[in-house]
Formats: sequence, structure tokens, C-alpha cells
Amino acid sequence: MKRILTFIFAISLFSSCTTEEIVQVQENFFAGQSFERTTDLIAPNYEATFEIPLNIDLLESDMVLVYHLVGVDNDGFDIWRLMPDTVYTNDGQEFQYNFEHNFDFVTVFIEAPSTFDFNSLLDGDLFDQTFRTVILPVDFVNSSNLDITNYNDVMEYVQ
Repeated sequence: MKRILTFIFAISLFSSCTTEEIVQVQENFFAGQSFERTTDLIAPNYEATFEIPLNIDLLESDMVLVYHLVGVDNDGFDIWRLMPDTVYTNDGQEFQYNFEHNFDFVTVFIEAPSTFDFNSLLDGDLFDQTFRTVILPVDFVNSSNLDITNYNDVMEYVQ
């Protein structure tokens, strides 16, 4: 009986709400998930694969974002960039840190044109690279004004 009353209450709540209020209710129950890994991206593939932790529920409709730690500001706060992240070398070449994922793994890699000279990569481009994977329900992202390129805004919604 309690379940029936709860169900009726929930339906009456949502049917009496405006769309904006429903989004607010959904946002209050929203929880993104994230994990972080530090790795080296070395030859020959210049890539690393991370297993998505078992405690993270990844749905087919979820949005998977990967941010690259690119430094620390003067106040000691991390600086993160959404991938793909294009980097320009001192000799005028460019490459990208990029990623792909499935339900079990996230692979980060360096992607470059066929003419790119991988010998021009510096140790700082390859070693001790930190990546944070963030998983957001796509319904929430589509229903809010969330700027996914702004790392700090995204992290406000991640537990």
C-alpha cells in the first residue's frame, strides 16, 4: 500500500510541476561519476587504456568526457582541458591528446597527422600524464546549461 501511495504522490508531483521544476527535481537527484589515472604514453602506440571501475554504472546513453591535466595555476589549482586537446610543438607541428571508450575501458592516445615526427615529442608530452574521466547522464546534460568545456562547472555535479 505504501508503494502505491508513493507512486501516486510521485505522479501527482510531476504532473503538477512545470518543465523547469521537473528539471530542478531531476538535478537534485543527479550524480555524475569520475575517476582519474596518471600514465605514460610511449612508443609505439602512444596510448594507455584504463578499466572503468566496477562501481561506476555506465549506461549506453551516458556522456563520457575525458579531461587532461595540463598544469597548475598560480594559486595551486589544477588546470584541466577537455579532450581532444590540441598541442602545438616548438617546431610548428601539432598533435592531439584524444580518447575513445566502451563500457569497460577508456583509451587515451596521441593522435597526429601522418607527417608528424613523434621524435619531436618532449618528455613532458609523454610521461606522467594525468587524465580524469567524467561520466554524466546525457539527459541531465541536455536539460541544463552545463558547459562541458568548463571543468569546474562539470565537477560541481560529480560526486
